Amino acid sequence: MLNDFIEQREQLREQLRVRESKKLYRRRLTLESPQQTHVLMAGCEYLAFCSNDYLGLANHPGLIEAACEGARQYGVGAGASHLISGHSSVHHALEEALAHFTGFPRALLFSTGYMANAGVITALLDRGDTIFADKLNHASLNDAALVSRARFIRYSHLDLAMLERQLAVCQSRRKLVMTDAVFSMDGDVAPAASLLALCEKYDAWLMLDDAHGFGVLGSQGRGTVSHFHISSPRIIYMATLGKAAGVFGAFVAAQPEVIETLIQHARSYVYTTATPPLLSHTLLKSLTLIEDEEWRRERLTQLVACLKREVQSLHWRLLPSVTPIQPLVIGGNDEALEISNALRERGLLVPAIRPPTVPQGSARLRISLSASHSTDDVARLGTALRELDSV
Repeated sequence: MLNDFIEQREQLREQLRVRESKKLYRRRLTLESPQQTHVLMAGCEYLAFCSNDYLGLANHPGLIEAACEGARQYGVGAGASHLISGHSSVHHALEEALAHFTGFPRALLFSTGYMANAGVITALLDRGDTIFADKLNHASLNDAALVSRARFIRYSHLDLAMLERQLAVCQSRRKLVMTDAVFSMDGDVAPAASLLALCEKYDAWLMLDDAHGFGVLGSQGRGTVSHFHISSPRIIYMATLGKAAGVFGAFVAAQPEVIETLIQHARSYVYTTATPPLLSHTLLKSLTLIEDEEWRRERLTQLVACLKREVQSLHWRLLPSVTPIQPLVIGGNDEALEISNALRERGLLVPAIRPPTVPQGSARLRISLSASHSTDDVARLGTALRELDSV
């Protein structure tokens, strides 16, 4: 038995060695400063283009003060699950505020986007049901679909003709089309209005994972549903609160019967401790900033345009995106890592994204913009990329 255990450990080591040899090994960065555009790491300052803090709220003084105020008023931990005694009045207030903000009747808080997706899909679908998914969906959606035991059908990225053919022949009692609203590695936006039209035609639900659109797209940052001016009881809307909102957590907004079903049956909601109430108190302040400070989204639009000008002469391809996610496709894993490391030597943090996160042969630099960046910051990145392109 001992020899079996030793052999299993060696197998793990070999798997790690193989991963490293393919330039797929991931190493964590350790920040010594708050999350912001200029960060401290190993005693050195870097200009960072690698966070999802799109509106620059993660280190906002108003949110820091709200967090302190929330801790004084509600303590630090929730102490229990929502269904025992962990559901605070401020959790409830935030859920009501999120429902109003996104235009849905009800909203429900989850600890993370991963847990929200898992909760929705496994609570609403089972054997005999069918899930239709874009091939570039986030891993959390795919994992949830597999666990649900529903039939899992994928369609080519943004290929609505293919999706319609699949829907037309499906005889399942319950059908769900699920998609990233903004695709996290490509930065493109799903055609939510056209997807909703297909769901109306073929009697399906539509689940939008708006992790990267909430706070950025739509009127006053109300997300992809607002961006496309759509509304339907068929829509199940999920968004995260640790990206543009700058704090932590996630929520699902939908019809009352959907939310009540999740409260009763979503295992990732029922069987976990509620998030600290102080975070909900902080997020109420964050929602106000998202709604009121339009200049943050205007700044992002300016920065996207600036970046496109800076990289237009490069031989690497910048994918078409109007969002703060600006992917520069390099191709090979080795080259993507080399460029990322060379940028780091120049004081710039830009992550190299490799398979399996993105398809083989499309390793890239994922340039993430924040309203806290300046045009000078973007120009500095552009200069460094042009220097590396000429080597």
